[in-house]
Amino acid sequence: MDYHIYGFPNLKMINILFLASFFLLSTHAHSSALPRKPSSSSNSPQINSNSVLVALLDSHYTELAELVEKALLLPTLEDAVGKHNITIFAPRNEALERDLDPEFKRFLLEPGNLKSLQTLLLFHIIPNRIGSGEWPEGLSGDPTHSTLSNDRLRLESKGSGVRSVDLAAVVQPDAVLRPDGVIHGIERLLIPRSVEEDFNRRRSLRSISAVLPEGAPEVDPRTHRLKKPVSVPAGAPPVLPIYDAMAPGPSLAPAPAPGPGGPRGHFDGESQVKDFIQTLLHYGGYNEMADILVNLTSLATEMGRLVSEGYVLTVLAPNDEAMAKLTTDQLSEPGAPEQIMYYHLVPEYQTEESMYNAVRRFGKVRYDTLRLPHKVVAQEADGSVKFGEGDGSAYLFDPDIYTDGRISVQGIDGVLFPAEEKETKLEAKTSRVTKLVAKPRRGKLMEVACRMLGAFGQDSRFTTCQ
Repeated sequence: MDYHIYGFPNLKMINILFLASFFLLSTHAHSSALPRKPSSSSNSPQINSNSVLVALLDSHYTELAELVEKALLLPTLEDAVGKHNITIFAPRNEALERDLDPEFKRFLLEPGNLKSLQTLLLFHIIPNRIGSGEWPEGLSGDPTHSTLSNDRLRLESKGSGVRSVDLAAVVQPDAVLRPDGVIHGIERLLIPRSVEEDFNRRRSLRSISAVLPEGAPEVDPRTHRLKKPVSVPAGAPPVLPIYDAMAPGPSLAPAPAPGPGGPRGHFDGESQVKDFIQTLLHYGGYNEMADILVNLTSLATEMGRLVSEGYVLTVLAPNDEAMAKLTTDQLSEPGAPEQIMYYHLVPEYQTEESMYNAVRRFGKVRYDTLRLPHKVVAQEADGSVKFGEGDGSAYLFDPDIYTDGRISVQGIDGVLFPAEEKETKLEAKTSRVTKLVAKPRRGKLMEVACRMLGAFGQDSRFTTCQ
């Protein structure tokens, strides 16, 4: 009884579910049999595991493969392989590791020269397949082929059977053979003329650059760290030298140079002067000092000559803030910049440690300068070295900016002037004011005597009558 009332609906529901599942299975099978429409994301050519690009990345030409990845050229090469076969001339690893000029390699790896690196690598790839059996023989056909960098490569075969690409010999022909390309091993790197010119242009500009047109960063005098980060271009050297980045500690000065009696020209003083000027620029905060040294060519030349002959120098370098306080009167006299600079050159090799130990031991120390006969006075103050006395004093602000055993550069926060010169100017100014303001008053008797002498036409020898 219950079966006839409730059983039939249950059987009907089972049949409906069975029919629905059968319909879904048949629909899925029919859709899988139909050809699929490629999606929009698969427009780029697909590279299989048997591609010449995969073979290059897995080959023993690891240096070239790393350069291709650093130059971000894989998408470009995938597109080229998808359109036609390619021929890759791969330099040996030794040619890129040991035989390549280190300066040129640094130039290629700098982020700002990515375009030059890409041009160089594309110069090694021809957009068609050239196997060892298809090499041009003799004068038949055009021996030049266009590369992916739009330059042309010259392929030649010599009488001894040696094949060459421009100036590079093919040491391993048909090193890698794949359906979409071939790789030939060559002995050296191929450099297009455009990349070579770009490298020479950058190197010449770097050698003649004098003053960077950038403001000096602010340095905390207590920690010798930058107060706020400075935006440095990619690939540029750091603003502060490595010595400030490391923990402070005792430092020993290198051995001094031999005396002037030694052989002349033993040191390259001109290069050392250029080096310490570049160090001032990279350190930051001393662009004015470097500008004066560059513009006063005779001073820089003389410093280089002295160092070449064996003399040693310590440069007390005022920072930009101190140089900005110089007045027009201080610089208007003929030869004033040279005299100011000569007073900041000490003909000794001194470091911050040696000067501080001297002032701690002897109190006041007088150092000779190249502005004879004036000397600069140094004494201990607030745990540092103070140069000069009174209002014209300057503290050792940035110690040991540059030390190479012959030239030592110590940064100070003021411009120094000889004490004798300041006293002379002060006396002249005081005497001039005394004549104008504090003129002595003559008595009645002296006035009558002066009047009588003037009536007779005689000049008085009394100073009060004049």
